[in-house]
Formats: sequence, C-alpha cells, structure tokens
Amino acid sequence: MNQFMQFYGATESSGAISLLRPEQHVLEDEAKLKSCGTPLPLIEVKFVDAFGVEVPDGKVGELMVRSPSIFGGYWKQLETTAAVLKGGWYRTGDAGRRGTEGLLYLIDRVKDMIVTGGENVYSAEVEQVLAKHPGVRMCAVIGLPDEKWGERVVALIMPIEGAKPSQDEIIAHCRQHIAGYKVPKEVRLVDSFPMTATGKVLKRVVRDELTKAAAVPA
Repeated sequence: MNQFMQFYGATESSGAISLLRPEQHVLEDEAKLKSCGTPLPLIEVKFVDAFGVEVPDGKVGELMVRSPSIFGGYWKQLETTAAVLKGGWYRTGDAGRRGTEGLLYLIDRVKDMIVTGGENVYSAEVEQVLAKHPGVRMCAVIGLPDEKWGERVVALIMPIEGAKPSQDEIIAHCRQHIAGYKVPKEVRLVDSFPMTATGKVLKRVVRDELTKAAAVPA
C-alpha cells in the first residue's frame, strides 16, 4: 500500500523544514491533515510576534527557523539578507502556529495579512471560504487603504463561465462561515490575475495597481 507524506521547506533552508509523516496522516482527523508536520532533526523552529518575541503554542506568529543548513545570505543583497537573518534564525515570512503534538500549521504569508479596525485578517482564510462558492473559479483577497478601518478587506473574484455573483451574494456567503470583521467590504469581478511561473496570484502587483488607481483623481 502506498503511503503519503508531505513536507514544508524553502530554498533558504536548503530543503525540508518539517514533515507530516505517513503515520501522521490520520484521515479521521481533518485538523491534523492541514498541518505541515513536525520539524526534522537538527531544525529548531519558533513563532514570534511583530517585535520578534516568541509567542506561546497556539498563538499565531511568524515562523522562524534555525539549523546548520540555513543559507548564508542572498548574493550581493546585504539589506535583504539582514532583513531575514536574525541571530542565526531565518525569518520565513510565513504566519502560523504550533498546535498539539508539536504539529506546525501555516495560515498565510505575513505580508498578505490585512489589519482592519485593529484586527488581523489572514487572506488565505477568506480565500478558502470564497472558493466554496459555486460561482467562484479563482479568487484573491487583499487589503486596500481605508480612512475608517486602516485597511479594508477586498475580494477579487474570477467567476466561472456564465456566472456573475453579486457583491451582496458573496458577502452573505462569507458571513455564514467567518467572523464579520473578516468578511470582504468590497467585491470586484475580474477577468484574469497576474500570475507567477508556479501558478500563484501576484497579490503585490494587484494591490499596487489598485492602490495607484484609487489615488488618481476621477
């Protein structure tokens, strides 16, 4: 019988950081299946807040990694290297938490987190809810500047062929699954997204384009 195993890693870590091993793939435990497993030998991990202070298990923070295989720096990019290497620890840029049994859970990229009305909203969580709507083919959630909230949650949706879900419909759908402050305050339908070579939406490009458009006088 084939056994399934998945791993989490980065180029900067020179390979895998953690493994969800075959025996940890418990089909009856959906929460565990969402984990990226436990660290490999010789790899230390911790989650820290915005000030670099380690947070307790169960609380969301940025994942930092230390191991003998962590890279030495980016070629001729001293400032970028200094931003991600702190005292021998590598800042992954991934937000997550450590759960029971030492399992690691990733939630979102730190740079994609939206702070609205003083609350943190992880775009990936909202996107997972949007993806459940039958009229949504692809989606991306970003934060745009807002005078009242600091940032407002904006959902960009590429609908399936022949569908045209309304803003009210999408908002009502989200309210059934997530807290009110996480629900998009604005929904926009798009024909396409700028994508990376690996098939990920370039949220930075989308965010920059919409922010610049909003700043141009009508």
